[in-house]
Amino acid sequence: MLQEEGPIRFSKIMSTALITMYLGFSAAINLSGALAPLKSFIQRFLQWTELLDPTNLVVSIEKIEKSRQLLLTHEDASGSDLEDKRVQEAWKRSLSTVHPDSSKLIPGPFRPAALLPFTAPMVFLSMLPVKSLKSMILPQVSFYTYSTVFNIVNGNASYDRRPHESILVGAGVIASSTFFGLFPRLFQVRFSLNSILSRNVIPVVILAQLSGMNVVASRSLEPLRGIEVMDKEGSVIGYSRKAGTKAVKDTATSRVVLFGTSAFIPEVFSYFFKRTQFFLQCPWSLWTLKLSCTILVMGLMVPVSFSVFPQIGRIQCSELEKEIQSATEETELFYNRGV
Repeated sequence: MLQEEGPIRFSKIMSTALITMYLGFSAAINLSGALAPLKSFIQRFLQWTELLDPTNLVVSIEKIEKSRQLLLTHEDASGSDLEDKRVQEAWKRSLSTVHPDSSKLIPGPFRPAALLPFTAPMVFLSMLPVKSLKSMILPQVSFYTYSTVFNIVNGNASYDRRPHESILVGAGVIASSTFFGLFPRLFQVRFSLNSILSRNVIPVVILAQLSGMNVVASRSLEPLRGIEVMDKEGSVIGYSRKAGTKAVKDTATSRVVLFGTSAFIPEVFSYFFKRTQFFLQCPWSLWTLKLSCTILVMGLMVPVSFSVFPQIGRIQCSELEKEIQSATEETELFYNRGV
């Protein structure tokens, strides 16, 4: 099992590492010099393509522990030590498997690399034509259950929360998300609606909007209790509800982009494919094309959506609570946005 000694120390190192990872491990990097390049979407995208490596789902606890111990003994890993490939691999392995706030191991099914293989089939099944409401219950329940747990596990964990609070919030979010996801399908079956709007457009819009609302609801404790904000040295200045609101809002926006695009593009391809001669000869090929298209689009959109906003978010001190402004002379503070 992962050792739990020094969680605060390791959490600070991990927070610094999140910034360092987006810079491509260049030499002689320090925290203050690392902040400007965070604006580069391309750098974040390239780093996420590495962190989303499927092998991170099956890496052993022993290897993760070795990576952790290596980083703990290389506190200056943001400098010249990054030229060491062992240190580079240790950062990648740690960032993809260990939570940056709590320094706890992220369960394999809920690591960032697991989002694509778990949700792509669910999105595909959720967008299939409705034959009966019963056929839609399992895909909707599965999708929103997984999304809710993923959002809670990978959200900011710097505030105090009890296990039963997460369970109660998660159960409520799963139930409400599933209900609103099935509601338009119920109308479609009940009134035999078969237009393009009701069959293709509305389900995509509902899926995208509910994916964003799922983030807002499942991480609702962050804006209520506030999350840690830090200066450029990594020192915690205080807890900010406004930073928590911004973190949740940005993540929700990225989910809307991810699932909205991943559901919309296969629908467009399917619409035109059904008018080809090949479809008339092989109608079964539609589902193969749609599933393949969903996986390919999501394979691109997952790193894109994770890269839209930096995981280490910035916020102007003037936008924060007065007690935080009075506690520091910094003009800009930082927080973990979560995934």
